Amino acid sequence: MAEPPRLFDRQLHRARLARAANRFEPFLKARAAHDLVERLEAVNRRFERAAELGARTGLFARVLADSEAAGKVAWLVQADFSEAMLGRAHGPRIVADESRLPLADESVDLVVSALSLHWVDDLVGAMIQIRRALKPDGLFLGALFGGATLTELRQCLTEAEVDLTGGAGPRVSPFLDGYDGAALLQRAGFALPVADVDTLTVRYDHPLKLLADLRAMGETNVLLERPGRPLTRRVLARACELYAERFASSDGRVTATFEIVTLTGWAPHPDQQQPLRPGSAKMRLADALHTTERSAGEKA
Repeated sequence: MAEPPRLFDRQLHRARLARAANRFEPFLKARAAHDLVERLEAVNRRFERAAELGARTGLFARVLADSEAAGKVAWLVQADFSEAMLGRAHGPRIVADESRLPLADESVDLVVSALSLHWVDDLVGAMIQIRRALKPDGLFLGALFGGATLTELRQCLTEAEVDLTGGAGPRVSPFLDGYDGAALLQRAGFALPVADVDTLTVRYDHPLKLLADLRAMGETNVLLERPGRPLTRRVLARACELYAERFASSDGRVTATFEIVTLTGWAPHPDQQQPLRPGSAKMRLADALHTTERSAGEKA
């Protein structure tokens, strides 16, 4: 079986995370962590063994501990690709690559991940590993950046580089299309797949403030096919000009879009709710809606 194509320089990603560890800016991760915890609060069951992927500095565990869902998770191990990030977390921890999970088959009841899986080369393969690590009827909750993320920055960097150098390379990573989230879960073998999209607009005094936040989150470009030449000051200055011209509000602040795709899936189990067979309905839709059924093409 052919190996999936490599998209990211994982070792560079680890180095970027280590650089950001002491100044980690978690406002987006906090948003995702709180959302995942709220979803856990709505699940009426207890999870004896849980694992978090991309734990970074342990923010999800802290949010969970202060929530109504705290009693639903008996034991949580926090895994991250960066040992430096995990140095600021507390509790059971393990350095692990999300692409090669060190979890035995059917070893945990719950897997969560808040904004880390978008850096995995083979997302379907990683999801399959997660599903295998879950016990039957185990739950996966994951949040990752979607396709509209940083659309303003992508447009301005590309146009500025084309204008000044005659060509442009990828400066912003590709992200999952939110509409493909449920299909991704199905491909990985999850039951009852659900995907939803939350679009956030963050305002900055200047585009350089956005770039500083991305560095502080360890979210800068590590594409293997990134341009060999560094981004010059001239190109960056032009990109900032374009950004201010196109995406500034009346007060002069610029906007940045972050799209968070949240995935929910369950490891298959015979007792789970199953979809009805086609044609097995006991009542016609027209009767339920108190209307008259008409054949296709018939005018009302």
